[in-house]
Amino acid sequence: MVTSEDCMVMEKRYGAHNYEPIPVVIESAHGIWVQDPEGRKYLDCLSAYSAINHGHRHPRIIKALREQANRLTLTSRAFYNDRLPVFLKKLTGLAGMEAALPMNTGAEAVETGIKLARKWGYQHKKIEDGRAEIIVCENNFHGRTTTIVGFSSDPGTKNGFSPFTPGFITIPYDDCEALEQAVTPNTVAFLVEPIQGEAGVVVPKEGYLKRIREICSDNNVLLMLDEIQTGFCRTGKMFAFMHEEAKPDILLVGKALGGGVYPVSAALASWDIMKVFTPGDHGSTFGGNPLACAVGMEALDVLVDEDLANRASAMGNYFIKRLLKMKNEKIREIRGRGLLIAVEINEEFGKAREYCEKLKELGILAKDTHGQTIRFAPPLIISKEDIDYIMERFIKVLD
Repeated sequence: MVTSEDCMVMEKRYGAHNYEPIPVVIESAHGIWVQDPEGRKYLDCLSAYSAINHGHRHPRIIKALREQANRLTLTSRAFYNDRLPVFLKKLTGLAGMEAALPMNTGAEAVETGIKLARKWGYQHKKIEDGRAEIIVCENNFHGRTTTIVGFSSDPGTKNGFSPFTPGFITIPYDDCEALEQAVTPNTVAFLVEPIQGEAGVVVPKEGYLKRIREICSDNNVLLMLDEIQTGFCRTGKMFAFMHEEAKPDILLVGKALGGGVYPVSAALASWDIMKVFTPGDHGSTFGGNPLACAVGMEALDVLVDEDLANRASAMGNYFIKRLLKMKNEKIREIRGRGLLIAVEINEEFGKAREYCEKLKELGILAKDTHGQTIRFAPPLIISKEDIDYIMERFIKVLD
C-alpha cells in the first residue's frame, strides 16, 4: 500500500511546488466525508473551494457521467453534439439569461467575460480601439492567467509575472462612491465578486449589489459578476446576485457546475451582448463537450431537486449562530452568507494555518486564506448534527 507519507514525498519530488496543501492525503470520498490511505476519515469543510456543493460523488451525477462516457465524450465544436443545446437551455433558464458560452475552468470563464465586454464596448459604445477599461476591486481573485493576475492586488499572485495586460482600473471593494468616480467614457464593465471568497469571505454591506447594478445601468457599463465560487446555491440562493435582485449583464460561473467530477464553466449574457462574438472570435476544444454537458445538466437538476439553496441558507444560519455563541478572544470576526463562512483569528493568537492543521488532526478539513482567516465551506448536504460535530472539535482547537 502507498502510504500518506509516500504520496506527500513523491508529490514534492515530482510536482511543481505551487501549492502548500494541508498535510493530509485523500484517497476516497463520499458525501461530506473523505478518507486517507490509512483509513482515517475527515469531514470536508472546503468542498474543493466550493466545487463540491452536491457532496462527493453524488450518485446521480456519477451515473450521468458513466452513461455519457459510454456513449460519447468529445466532438470539439467543429461539429454539433446532442447534449450541448439541452445543457445551455437549462443553464440559461436557471440564471435568467439568454445565451451562454461554455468553457472548462473558472479562469477561462473570466477571460471569456473580459473579451466579451471589450468587444461589446468597441462595437456598441464606439470606444476607440485599444482604450477599453474594465474596473476591478482590490483583493479580488478571478483566476491565475497572466491577464487576470495583472489586475490582482495580491503581490504573491502577481510578482514575477509581468509585463501585464493594460486596461484595468482598481478601486476598493464595497465602495459605491469609488465606482462612480472611476467610470469614464472608456469604461466597458465592472468585474466584481458578490462575496470576495479568496480574500477571506468578505461580505459587502447590504444594498451594495443593488447599488452597483444601478450605477452600471446609469452609465451604460456592463455589470460582470464572478459567481464561480458563490454560484449554485452556496450562499443560500441559486446565485448570490439574487439576494438583492442585482441581475448582471455578464454572469461568470464554474466550479459546482461540474458537480465535483468534471471541469465545467461558462459566461452568460443577453443576446445583445453575446452576439458580438462571431465564428473564430473565441473557443475551446473541450468547452461544451458532451461529457461536461451531461454532468452539468445533472448537477443543475440535483441542486433544484434537493432544494440545496434553502438547505445552504438554513445550515449556514445554524453554523454561524453556533460560531457566534462561542465569544472566544482568539476570534476577531465571523463572516459569511449561506455555507460560505470565515472565522478570522486575532493576530496575537497565531496564524489560521496552525488552527487548520490542528483541526485536521481532529478529523476536520478546513483551509486558511490571507494569513488569519479560516474558511468553512462544507458540501451543502451537511446536517445540523454534522455542524455540531465540527463545532465540538473547533472549540477544542481554540481552547
